[in-house]
Amino acid sequence: MNNKETNFKKENNKNEDILNIEDNNKNENEKLIPAIIQDYKTGQVLTLAFMNKESLLKSLQTGFTWFWSRERKKLWNKGETSGNKQEIKEIYYDCDKDALLIKVNQTGVACHTGNKTCFFEKLKFDKDNENLIDFLKKINLGFGNYSGTYLSHEVNEYNEENKTNYRFLDKLYEVIKERINNKTKDSYTYKLHLKGLDEIIKKFGEESIEVILAAKYQKEENLIYEIADLFYHLTVLMVEKKITYEDILIELKSRAK
Repeated sequence: MNNKETNFKKENNKNEDILNIEDNNKNENEKLIPAIIQDYKTGQVLTLAFMNKESLLKSLQTGFTWFWSRERKKLWNKGETSGNKQEIKEIYYDCDKDALLIKVNQTGVACHTGNKTCFFEKLKFDKDNENLIDFLKKINLGFGNYSGTYLSHEVNEYNEENKTNYRFLDKLYEVIKERINNKTKDSYTYKLHLKGLDEIIKKFGEESIEVILAAKYQKEENLIYEIADLFYHLTVLMVEKKITYEDILIELKSRAK
């Protein structure tokens, strides 16, 4: 092993910013994060699996991959029965901190079918000579198999689609808040924050006018674009005034009859 290579077990404490080891909150441990598994030497993508906090913690502690089985509803150690272990060499997380890339030394094969990688089926189509809707129906991809990043399927007062949309707005809120708190100098958000509340209100007013003009005179795609701009500037204003989307939903719910 050369000096550039990482001794994973000695280095895993550096990942504590994505895993609060002291957190024993049951609801937090029910959340899932997708993990892309990649061959450390060849760069080949081996599989996609899901982790909760407990399985990630066990992976960090043991140096081998542990996942959450959505089908069996329990933790599983890759290779515990087959012997096809995955020794962790490096772990990366993406810019939004909602996905993992784990580089491993793979013993044997990664796929339960006996293939080296789970991604051995190539999507072959002719966009000029095939009806793509019929093509997708024919290959029957499992669009309904992924229920999102939560294990819980209990009925909520909001359905799954609304819950997903709410999570996105909440995520947008957190990104804007993070840019301001971290004083990200090259961020438009932070620069707008530095100009103060009056400038934020002014920008929101300008975007409101843009929405009105687009609704009156422009095509639908332009209107969608302007509404998205308005939503962004509205969220900046909300962060500045410390008002959350949950506060808005509570207010809207109180008006429901």
